[in-house]
Formats: sequence, C-alpha cells, structure tokens
Amino acid sequence: VEQLVARWAHNPKVTGSSPVPATRKTIPNRIVFSVLCYSMITVYVLHSARLNKIYIGFTSDLEKRLMSHNELATKGWTIRFRPWVLVHTETFSNKQEAVKREMELKSFKGREFIRKNILLQ
Repeated sequence: VEQLVARWAHNPKVTGSSPVPATRKTIPNRIVFSVLCYSMITVYVLHSARLNKIYIGFTSDLEKRLMSHNELATKGWTIRFRPWVLVHTETFSNKQEAVKREMELKSFKGREFIRKNILLQ
C-alpha cells in the first residue's frame, strides 16, 4: 500500500481512493465448451520433388486440403507441380498463431530452415 501511495503522490493524474482489488473471473461453461470443440489449425509444408518446389499453407482439415492440392483442384499454382508430398506439419489452437507461423515459414529464413532441416532429413 505504501508503494501505491508513493506512486500516486508522484502522479498528479491519479485521483480518488485506492483501486478495487483484482477479482478472479470465472469462465462460463458454454464458452469453455465452445473453445474445446473448436478445431485445431494445421500449418503444413508440401514438397514437389519433380521440380523441387515447396508450398506452405494452413488449414483446419488437412486431409481434405491435401486431396485438393493433389487431385481435386483444376486451376491454381499448385496443380502445375503435382504430385505434392506432405513433409512437415505444426498444429495450433487458433488461426492467429497459425497465420503468424505460416508467415515465418514463408520468409527467406523460414524457407531456408525448411530446405536445410526438413527436406534434407
């Protein structure tokens, strides 16, 4: 309490009585349930040995996405380099983390990491 009083004395913007003590908030069961039911996001790396190309992406349904890259798609960049082989995956609990990791892997250092540490294993 003495530290707070000393800090308030040096800060003229602070007025009034002492702050309300922190309380522990409980999360309603319905929110916890919806978070647990939410699907995981997978960041994946594909390799085309035929032309030595790599593709980095993310999805919530990896099996369906791989089928799309190798069989179902009729247009786009990935159809030119078929067949694709899955060489690396990372799983995340939310999309923001997955997108951040995808961007890291798509950077020069990320692609260098993939070529040195994943493809040469």
